[in-house]
Amino acid sequence: MIACDAIVVGGGPAGSSCARALAAAGWRIVVLDRARFPRDKVCAGWLTPDVFPLLDLTAAAYRQAGLTLQEITGFRTRVIGRPPVDTRYPRTISYAIRRCEFDAFLLRRAGARVLEGTAVSAIRRTPRGWSVNGLVEAPVLVGAGGHFCPVARHLRGGPEAALPVVAKEAEFRLGSGPADVRPDVPELLFCRDLQGYGWCVRKGEYVNVGLGRRDNRHFNEHVRAFCEVLASTTKVRTPPGVQWRGHAYLAAGVGPRPVSGDGIVLVGDAAGLAYPESGEGIRPAIASGLLAGEVLARTNGRFTCEALLAYARTLRQLHPPRRQSWPATDHMTAALGRLLMRSATFTRHVVLDRWFLRSHPLRG
Repeated sequence: MIACDAIVVGGGPAGSSCARALAAAGWRIVVLDRARFPRDKVCAGWLTPDVFPLLDLTAAAYRQAGLTLQEITGFRTRVIGRPPVDTRYPRTISYAIRRCEFDAFLLRRAGARVLEGTAVSAIRRTPRGWSVNGLVEAPVLVGAGGHFCPVARHLRGGPEAALPVVAKEAEFRLGSGPADVRPDVPELLFCRDLQGYGWCVRKGEYVNVGLGRRDNRHFNEHVRAFCEVLASTTKVRTPPGVQWRGHAYLAAGVGPRPVSGDGIVLVGDAAGLAYPESGEGIRPAIASGLLAGEVLARTNGRFTCEALLAYARTLRQLHPPRRQSWPATDHMTAALGRLLMRSATFTRHVVLDRWFLRSHPLRG
């Protein structure tokens, strides 16, 4: 049995950030992940402006490590079937990364012991705290395993009941054929009902394409429509042999489901923290991992439900529940949204600045 101070299940940005924060406080951390790093991760992979400061890292240092870092200075947006709106900025406003590189880099610098290729098969309470697989034991357990995190399932007593955002995407090297994809200008193609959007994000020699939706009805039809528009406007087509892969995540804020308990906390997608407007999950994953590490480190060894409520309360302030809408209002909102998204001003200041780049002051 390996004894440590905290077990982190999941080695993505949330788990590695929490592990690094706790290791810096002198904790002995063991990270378990069923994958082996570097591993492929289905993700559009763009970083909003404040991600590098959160990581105590500069873009230049990341690039100097020999990793893919594509500067973004604008977006081309459109509602499918409508003309595009081009938005340019006089500076770099985001970066595109490859998750296979990014996640491995963060995990290596976390300062934790990593058990790769280790799926969670058993979680149980012990006199000392928590045991995972009868292999590792610690007083603290951190769930960082994404939407299907086994720690989240254990905490909640079963699978997540809320309906997730569903997505499909693919990442592949651009071939030698024609492709009109500006490296610094990703494409965002919104479904006509505004219940989701597709993207085309260049990452050096690679490109990531995909589509995510709140409503999974007729999902494959929406994917086909997106691919047809993308092929006609950018000449980007998925090469033979490249498989589109699906995933799911919550993007409705912290609701009634618990995100902490007795000696246990959830971070990132395991806590359902992707932003409702854009579906971005990397920044909230990192921020929640750091917050969890900060709260745990200052509990002075008291990991009770009450001691960890500070973490849950702060998460709910930063990620309040998204208001439920009704089909009739969704229809009217979509009609108004399609009209507004013809406007370059609305697209820049609301869709991009506020929702996607989150360059407005954040609550909390």
